[in-house]
Amino acid sequence: MPRPMTMTEKILAAHAGRAQVHPGENVWVDVDILMTHDVCGPGTIGIFKQQFGQDARVWDPDRVVIIPDHYIFTADEKCHRNVQILRDFVKEQGLRYYYDPDFIKGEGMPSPYLDPERTSYKGVCHKALPEEGHVRPGEILLGTDSHTCTAGAFGQFATGVGNTDAAFTLGTGKTWLKVPPTMKFAFHGEIPPYLTAKDLILAVIGQISVSGATYQTMYFAGDGIASLTLEDRMTLTNMAIEAGGKNGVCDVDEKTLAYVRHRSTRPQWQVYSDDPGAEYCYEHEWDLGTLEPLVAKPHSPDNRDTAHNCRDVKIDRAYIGSCTGGKITDMIFAAALLRGRTVKVPTYVVPGSTEVHRDMKRLNLHGEPVQPGEQSIEQVLADAGCMIGAASCAACLGGPVDTFGRLNDPITCISTTNRNFPGRMGHKKAGVYLASPLTVAASALTGHVTDPREYVAEPITTGTAGVV
Repeated sequence: MPRPMTMTEKILAAHAGRAQVHPGENVWVDVDILMTHDVCGPGTIGIFKQQFGQDARVWDPDRVVIIPDHYIFTADEKCHRNVQILRDFVKEQGLRYYYDPDFIKGEGMPSPYLDPERTSYKGVCHKALPEEGHVRPGEILLGTDSHTCTAGAFGQFATGVGNTDAAFTLGTGKTWLKVPPTMKFAFHGEIPPYLTAKDLILAVIGQISVSGATYQTMYFAGDGIASLTLEDRMTLTNMAIEAGGKNGVCDVDEKTLAYVRHRSTRPQWQVYSDDPGAEYCYEHEWDLGTLEPLVAKPHSPDNRDTAHNCRDVKIDRAYIGSCTGGKITDMIFAAALLRGRTVKVPTYVVPGSTEVHRDMKRLNLHGEPVQPGEQSIEQVLADAGCMIGAASCAACLGGPVDTFGRLNDPITCISTTNRNFPGRMGHKKAGVYLASPLTVAASALTGHVTDPREYVAEPITTGTAGVV
């Protein structure tokens, strides 16, 4: 009788041409998509040419996706050089899927796009990948970025790799993987209006630690996960790496399929699910109704506490953005709480992609097109005193000193980002509290870490935002 398998095991088995695989096995697999960006792309290209030859061709120019996003809005010459290396390689190889920051044209700080709909630049790779149709159930996606695991929300195997592994895949279309065991995290009930998926993943990481899922699949299941928006599921899988996970996955449902049908650059894919009786190396369950708004205190994502317990912590800055907290639904959560109010500390808002920025301009607080007399999400945030930047990774990973929102002084910041290690957002002595967009917005209003239950009582509807 065949051994029951998990979703991850089924995907790896199919791409290895095998009927079954077992945790701990090493298997060669065919890769569907390889993604790189401006930080790791030049190094990957260099190794590719060194190992395969100066005139080598990539294995499939339609399966290589290059998305500059990290060090874009800076005057740093080395960052501009990296973008030019990508441009030259794309032209040389005839790559179809390259999203150029076309406003980088010379020395100095580039002028941001004037209209997010009139640029080939897309913003953060993990948000742009599904938006541009490169994410599908049942596929293997590799990316030279640890948060590539975000795409597991769509029921695929997605993981980050180093430049050497990426260079090998660039030349062969294959990689060598050890089959990870699967941990199951089940959430039950309806998510309260004062919580988002950020609170859920902070609960998980606080439970198992930043090394608790090392080289394991993190499977997020239960009716509580099914009730989440697709974007909130992306928040969960995005931070799987913060627990050491090899990948994170969610079940595929009609929400997933509707989005993929509308976006995919390829017409076919295969949906997999866990077999009844599939083995898990760890299981834990939560009742959503019992969870409180959480933060991760400096300097680790597993340094969990409740927002209420940290209410005496004064903050100097608030930051809303990144692949974790810069999606359109995150912006709606923050704007709904900030509407008609004024922030007390400098509050930086960075859309996760140019599509998110476009939607911030055209949608109202219910996630529907702005009607006469209504304000857009962007207008609400601006009226509250927020500073709104162009779509990019920006200060999430620090970057050059001229990066928008970077912590250049030893201050305290509350942020929707994913990491708070010393120096992650800039100054090594700055303290970063990780939190949901609701908690960050509430804290921006008071100047100290604030439980969003002080402001949120009714569900915040997000309408069609991020749906297809």
